[in-house]
Amino acid sequence: MEIIFFLKGLIIGFSIAAPVGPIGVLCIRRTLAEGRTVGFVSGLGAATADAIYGCIAGFGLTFISRILISQQAWLRFIGGVFLCYLGFKTFLARPARHAAAAKGTGIIGAYGSTLFLTVTNPMTILSFTAIFAGLGVARSGVNYVSAGILVLGVFTGSTLWWFILSSIANLFRTKFDLRGLRWVNRISGIIITGAGLLALLSLRV
Repeated sequence: MEIIFFLKGLIIGFSIAAPVGPIGVLCIRRTLAEGRTVGFVSGLGAATADAIYGCIAGFGLTFISRILISQQAWLRFIGGVFLCYLGFKTFLARPARHAAAAKGTGIIGAYGSTLFLTVTNPMTILSFTAIFAGLGVARSGVNYVSAGILVLGVFTGSTLWWFILSSIANLFRTKFDLRGLRWVNRISGIIITGAGLLALLSLRV
């Protein structure tokens, strides 16, 4: 029975992570510019945030989800500003002639930035709640053990996607010279900044 909860979580985590938005673009760009490890760790930050939201939905912590949804304007504002900053910084970034060593601040910064960006997207909790209900999780009488296995599945599914994405991006890494990487930075910066502006503009709707 528990394996069913794990598989459901796996499906949820993979399906939530798979659509390539600004986080996906960031993961691809970091993989091309800094290597697969940095790209994968970036995705791992998003997977951790998915697991946090999975906990909120899976354990039925509705009071936390209500707080997040009630403060979604502030969260969206903070996330939008950070996306704009990150996009602008990415646009101006100069490609390194050699891959940066995957250690220290690079790894921590890559992980922390995507964790922060995913956590500040309150719509994620609504997505998790809707998918949990759609798969019948809410009606399954989930106890704490089953909920924990479900969340583990969510984290595993999300992590699997980021591993696949960073691995695919890494295959194309040798195809890019300095000029190509410069264009990757510019295009990524525009997409990420655009996502941030859209988040900020949505506050007026």
